[in-house]
Order: sequence, then structure tokens, then C-alpha cells
Amino acid sequence: MKMQCKNKILTVFLDGEIDHHSAPSVRNAVDEAILSDSPEKLELDFSAVTFMDSSGIGLIMGRYKLMNGRGGIVRVIGLKKRDRRIVEMSGLKKLIEIG
Repeated sequence: MKMQCKNKILTVFLDGEIDHHSAPSVRNAVDEAILSDSPEKLELDFSAVTFMDSSGIGLIMGRYKLMNGRGGIVRVIGLKKRDRRIVEMSGLKKLIEIG
């Protein structure tokens, strides 16, 4: 996972599997970056994610709550067709931008 903050946009380049084993460390790292960089927008790039279970939904939802509480927004990009469908079915499409 890589992160970069530029022009008040924190972009997180996720990779590998997002599951109950990996999600906690990803969540902690992203939260630390949000708290230290104070971005206005969080962009989660799933282009290099090879597998996602419900932990991915939890990851997105938790970051949405954190960003929303700070007046920011969340955008998710690079979702594979299957994962995009899961995100849309979860109702997150009403809360976040999906690109």
C-alpha cells in the first residue's frame, strides 16, 4: 500500500487482498494519514486489489465516517466489476463517490 497527499487529496493505493487479516493494518495506516494530513478528500484506489471481502466494505465505511466527521469526502476508484457490485449493493453508493 502506498499513500500520497497532494492538494488536500489523500490517495491510498491499495494492493493485494483486503480481508479480515489485512484490513486492520490498512485501516490504522489510513486513519493516521487522515489525522496527520487533514485532507479534504480521501481517494481509495482499488486497482491493484486482488480480493476483497466484507472487510473492504467496513474499511470504506469507517473511512467515510472519519472523513465525514471532519467535513471531507471519500471517493473509491479502480474497483473490479465484482467488487463494484458489492459496494453498490451495500448502499455505500449513496454516501461516497465511485469512479
